[in-house]
Amino acid sequence: MDKILYGTAYYYEYLPTDRLAKDIEMMKKAHLNIVRIGESTWGTYEKQSGVFDFSPLDKVLDAMGKAGISVIVGTPTYAIPTWLAREHPEIMVQQKEERLPYGARQIMDITSPAYLFYGERIIRKMLEHINEHPAIIGYQVDNETKSYGTSSSNVQAGFVKYIKKEFNNDIEKFNREFGLDYWSNRINSWEDFPSMDGTINGSLGTEFAKYQRQLVTDYLKWQVNIVNEYKKSKQFVTHNFDFEWRDYSYGIQPDVNHFDAAETLDFVGTDIYHPSQSKLTGTEISFAGDLIRSIKHKSYLVLETQAQAFKDRVPYPGQLRLSAYSHIASGANMIEYWHWHSTHNSFETYWKGILSHDSQSNPIYEEIQKTGSELENISSSLVNLNIHADVCILVSNQSLTAINWFPFSENKNYNDIFRRLYDPFYKLNIRTDISDENHIKPSDYKLIVVPSLYSVSDKVLEKLNDYVENGGHVIYMFKSGFTDEHVKVRTSIQPAIIEKTAGVHYELFVTPDDLDAKLKPSLEGPISSDDNLHLDDWMELLIPDSAKTLANYDHPVWKKYAAITENNYGKGQVVYIGCLPSENVINDLIKDQAEQLHLTNKNSPKYPIVVKTAKNIKNENLTFYLNYSDKKQILPSQISKVDIFTNQVGKNFESIPPWGVKIFKNKEKEV
Repeated sequence: MDKILYGTAYYYEYLPTDRLAKDIEMMKKAHLNIVRIGESTWGTYEKQSGVFDFSPLDKVLDAMGKAGISVIVGTPTYAIPTWLAREHPEIMVQQKEERLPYGARQIMDITSPAYLFYGERIIRKMLEHINEHPAIIGYQVDNETKSYGTSSSNVQAGFVKYIKKEFNNDIEKFNREFGLDYWSNRINSWEDFPSMDGTINGSLGTEFAKYQRQLVTDYLKWQVNIVNEYKKSKQFVTHNFDFEWRDYSYGIQPDVNHFDAAETLDFVGTDIYHPSQSKLTGTEISFAGDLIRSIKHKSYLVLETQAQAFKDRVPYPGQLRLSAYSHIASGANMIEYWHWHSTHNSFETYWKGILSHDSQSNPIYEEIQKTGSELENISSSLVNLNIHADVCILVSNQSLTAINWFPFSENKNYNDIFRRLYDPFYKLNIRTDISDENHIKPSDYKLIVVPSLYSVSDKVLEKLNDYVENGGHVIYMFKSGFTDEHVKVRTSIQPAIIEKTAGVHYELFVTPDDLDAKLKPSLEGPISSDDNLHLDDWMELLIPDSAKTLANYDHPVWKKYAAITENNYGKGQVVYIGCLPSENVINDLIKDQAEQLHLTNKNSPKYPIVVKTAKNIKNENLTFYLNYSDKKQILPSQISKVDIFTNQVGKNFESIPPWGVKIFKNKEKEV
């Protein structure tokens, strides 16, 4: 790309009155240069089976093209029309023997032959009609795709075929690996394979979830292959991946393997939503951006993010601009708001867009207008950023699912562990990549951070051991290595296989709730006694072998056991955390690793100033300073750098306003 794309999702079909010309006039005044259209209105384009009317699409494409606004067209397959549900009720997704009724979006079985037939037909008819239009720069396939818990008979049959292939038709090996003698679950003939709807076997349940994720990968690949038949050489195909939803983007998406599913995309896209007002921290923008950027190690597209959203999300002045530059600092080449105008009916009536229901200018629009004007001037310095990280967080869909089957807590899951680790890196201004066990290249990093790698192959653990022996540092969280890739508990000493490099083992694990166990830091270790030493949910009673103890348990019975250890092995080091400590404690451990590995400058700002660095296509080193607070902040001296907004040389004691942004550049000297 040659510029930052800045725009919005646009739903002409939803408008109660035709105001296309006025909308485009306002978009141009706001310096918007991209819209996404078409992905939500299959029932408008095909009102009855085989009767197509793309005139609304044509009207928007022609008007946007005339105005010089580029367009991404979405395939309209995530919300099915009423006639399709009536003619083919078997299309409705079946979840644990319950078939969902028509009404919401994403209620179809993505493996249904009828759904795939009609889905392919609408995609082809749409693209045959519009693919020559010069305004189109790319296509989005489907929308936030998942398997939607599909467990229909064809999915069950497909899973049996998958298992037979995985085990080379060896039913005895399959029974043995999955422990199916338990409660007479043994399968003695493939024809006896039961539905997964009622399974109590965590190994089977986790494998079925893995298979459902593969269905998503296959489905997106199927759509991409169709679109590729029509797209032009300079056009791209993308998809908007999302995350675990806790009223905003919170953690790793349980239902999609982003790394596998993105393989056939030209650009990885994403939808990122986050808290706002006094709760705005930028953490969600950063972690989601780090993950999406790490998939292909290049810039990505934010296909949706919030404008006004809900009443508790209406941003304070400056926050929209701050968020926009935060996306760019994480590697985004595009920011699209969801959505242009607030809808006047139905489910998302009060999920507000850039414009309120009166479609007039407002403070949100005016701040976007200011940001758009800035981006027009500095876009060439911000596009296609080259971002480097010395730290990688190794995440695992498999472990996430397995921990859901065997939870360590009543109210926390894998993503709580992930965020307990990620958030301190963010606040310490240490850039991270995020990868999974099948895509990580350990030698690219000084430090690998492992949130509870509960279900994993021997091969991956041995690879991590080799990484440590050759000089790498690893931070492991509790339960890592406990089960193999089929969620079969290992018979070896725990933590299995990595015990060799961690220099510690354990036999017992307990809850900290009994007598309110806490941490007792070692006097010579990095953990401050002034920290919050409270523990949540889990304690492994660690017995150091060669490791030194960084903290014991403060408990009358368990005090002899270690809670957190550090071990030097070969040329590297392992920190093993056998519990779930506070973010303060994690912060101390990360700071210690950062000092050992020279990951950060002690004198650089810390949160609420967020610092991101990158190199642009002009070979300039950029430093983003993002003020996530309602107070003015003072920055380090910038006398050797240039402010890209003003083109003025920086100065000592540079200040940054509340919710403000500063970006400085300095050109790398030619060798």
